[in-house]
Amino acid sequence: MNRLEGKVALITGGSSGIGEATVRLFSSEGCKVVIGDIQDERGMALAEEVGAHYVHMDVSSEEDVKKGIEFTVGKHGRLDCVFNNAGIAGAVGDLDSVTVEAFDRTLAVNLRGVFLGTKYAARQMRKQGGGSVINTASVAAIRTGYGNHIYSASKAGVIQFTKSVSMELGEDNIRVNCVLPGFIPTPMIAMARGVPVDEAESKLGVIKDAFTGVQPIKRAGSVEDIAKAALWLASDDSSFVNGQTIVVDGGVTGGRMWSDYTKGLEELSEKLGVR
Repeated sequence: MNRLEGKVALITGGSSGIGEATVRLFSSEGCKVVIGDIQDERGMALAEEVGAHYVHMDVSSEEDVKKGIEFTVGKHGRLDCVFNNAGIAGAVGDLDSVTVEAFDRTLAVNLRGVFLGTKYAARQMRKQGGGSVINTASVAAIRTGYGNHIYSASKAGVIQFTKSVSMELGEDNIRVNCVLPGFIPTPMIAMARGVPVDEAESKLGVIKDAFTGVQPIKRAGSVEDIAKAALWLASDDSSFVNGQTIVVDGGVTGGRMWSDYTKGLEELSEKLGVR
């Protein structure tokens, strides 16, 4: 407990899903949290519940990101961690159906948002002598078939941006790392399939069932699994970790499951007439 006592964190996309779980966990660990999001009503209710602050923040807007950082520092005098977590599924469909507008919007939120959050957080962190930047990428960034084309490309960009900028900011004692969630049931997944925003939360059980058993660890992942990884990266326990990608996926990116492999061998042996 209290692993973030005395620290200040800004969490984008903090009103729901992974962001909400992280807000709750960080707050329980003694952190002073600011929630940045565009879901104002939900964000303000969560802030009141956990004793945090809320600021309207479209991460694709440079002005909003600057104001979000300034708001956080104005409230608490410093910024120890920014969790650039806000993201969208964005452009859905095969290549020919993707519009330039959907392409641009996906990169604006998923990649530009990370760039802006890191840029303006680093200005404050340099002044105070250090900090931790955490970015949300995805297993879709390292394996094909786990996300839409443009979403996957945007998250791959987050990984490379994280690695590259960590070499610059590390010299100022600012650690930059990213978390790669696996198959985690979140409202964003439902919305990407066309479920209305106000109904997405109610579909999480369906998504959880679909994600159970698709990785070596049979249970579906949870938003809390990702929040715990972010907690470690925000805490002093990871003070010598920089430029890393932390994959939290139950082993799904490891390759073919052993049970599938052995089943395949048995089927082949049967076809060959051997045991």
